[in-house]
Amino acid sequence: MTLTDMLLCSFFAVALPAGQLLFKAGAIYSARIEGPFYMKVLLNYPLIGAFAWYALTSLFWFYVLTRVPLSQAYTFSLIGSALVPIAAWAIFKEPVSWPMAFGYVLMLGGFLIIVKNVQA
Repeated sequence: MTLTDMLLCSFFAVALPAGQLLFKAGAIYSARIEGPFYMKVLLNYPLIGAFAWYALTSLFWFYVLTRVPLSQAYTFSLIGSALVPIAAWAIFKEPVSWPMAFGYVLMLGGFLIIVKNVQA
C-alpha cells in the first residue's frame, strides 16, 4: 500500500465519525422540531447534512476501492470506530468508561499489527 493509499484510507476513517456526529446532532435537533416523524426528518438540517455527507463519503469509498483491496482498506475503519466515542465525549459530553477505552486501545493495536503486515 502506497503512502497516498494510506492517506486516502485514513481520510475515509476520519470521515466516518464526522457522519456519526452529524447523525447525533440530528437526533438532538429533532427534539426542537414539532410535529410528526416525517417533519422531524424533512426539517432536520443536521440529519440532511449527515445523509449528504454519507453520499459523498460513499463515492469517496468507491474511489478508494478502485485503488486498494477491500481487506486492506477496511482495516482503517477501526480508526474511525475508535474516534467516534472520543468525539462523542468531547462534543456531546457522553461518558467513556475505562473498559471502553481499553477495548479501543486493543482495536488500535490490532490495526497497527494489520497495517505493519500489509507493509511487509
